[in-house]
Amino acid sequence: MARADAAGDPRDVIIVGGGIGGLTLALDLHRLGIPCRVFEAVPKITQVGVGITVLPHASRVLSELGLMEALLERGLSSKESVFYNRFGQFVYREPTGEYAGLPWPQLSIHRADLHEVLLNAARERLGEDRLTFGARLVRADQDDDAAYAHFQRADSSTEAGEDGADGGSTFTQQGSVVIGCDGIHSTLRRQLHPDEGPPIYQGLNMWRGVSAWPPFLSGASMLRVGWYPSGKLTIYPCRNNIDEHGNQLMNWIAAIETSHHVERDWGREGRLEDFISTFEDWKFDFLDVPAVLRAADSILEFPMVDQEPVSQWTFGRLTLLGDAAHPMVPRGSNGAGQAIVDCRALATALSQATDHREGLKAYEAERLPVTTKIVYKNRVEPPDVILQEVSTRTGDQPFKRREDVISDEELKALSEGYKDLTGYSHRALA
Repeated sequence: MARADAAGDPRDVIIVGGGIGGLTLALDLHRLGIPCRVFEAVPKITQVGVGITVLPHASRVLSELGLMEALLERGLSSKESVFYNRFGQFVYREPTGEYAGLPWPQLSIHRADLHEVLLNAARERLGEDRLTFGARLVRADQDDDAAYAHFQRADSSTEAGEDGADGGSTFTQQGSVVIGCDGIHSTLRRQLHPDEGPPIYQGLNMWRGVSAWPPFLSGASMLRVGWYPSGKLTIYPCRNNIDEHGNQLMNWIAAIETSHHVERDWGREGRLEDFISTFEDWKFDFLDVPAVLRAADSILEFPMVDQEPVSQWTFGRLTLLGDAAHPMVPRGSNGAGQAIVDCRALATALSQATDHREGLKAYEAERLPVTTKIVYKNRVEPPDVILQEVSTRTGDQPFKRREDVISDEELKALSEGYKDLTGYSHRALA
């Protein structure tokens, strides 16, 4: 029998976290007729952050949720990935998403715009009463009848203890299962894996920003330039026509090798002077890189870190999703993408199971092995391994003819291998 002191319906799926993963899961559960509630620690949503790429395997899920029209009104469908060395020499170009013949786009969009579209849809479809803000998870537990999520309200003036008995404003919500979609600092992950080690630094630090800038190349190109130790840059538009001059909002990520790094925090402010010297001479015929970096209103800093994959996400009625389940080095646009794919797998598994606990097991069996491979792959061989190979073969020097360095067939094989593993190649999406 469910606990009398717990609010809510024991049939509900309790989603901890109202970010991209949590809201996508809520929408997919609603699509399948599974009741759910979302609890987000932040009391008020603020539109911050930078750009994000949603790869075709994830945009497929968003399309099937009926969101793509709204998303493309804010972002754009990327036409191509283009690779250059740090001397501005062209290396490789490949079409992306619908321009590569797939039914779904590779979506480039500001993270705040993606989140707002998801949140608006959740409010409209689930109802405002199904979304609770300012509720921070303290812990979760379970019995034979239900799962229980214990929350502390954001307006509480007293820090609650483990059981909320220190005077904090707390409440308990019951449901069928509790899904931890609460990101890289997941409370539920810490509870389920209390002896886990610290994040693993991969020797690279990155800075991110958005800058107003005229369109370059195709006007919808994802540009990747350079390799380590000389630095690497990724830049692409995430909003179109942002002013009367026809400028786009360019999302950029600059990364360098360094032994120094900060603690992981997606909102940590960064300083231009800590990395700009690496890119000062990156001035190409089609793009003045240092000028783009200097044009950003604000800069965020984040270390290239991940966690060693765990062997288990699901414990009875409790499980993890997205960054809470498989935090990975932020390369290859796979963080949010894999979280969205998790959502589809979990919603489908719950809809097909007679007992939600069995659904959680099926979800873990499908997704844990795949994401574990991606975590390891991202450490050593990301999608821009093309640039690594060219840099190695040339000794990080200009070439006379790229074809004398590496063939088109080799470049394509390197690219397709990563797509196969992560699930957005033509073969995988078939």
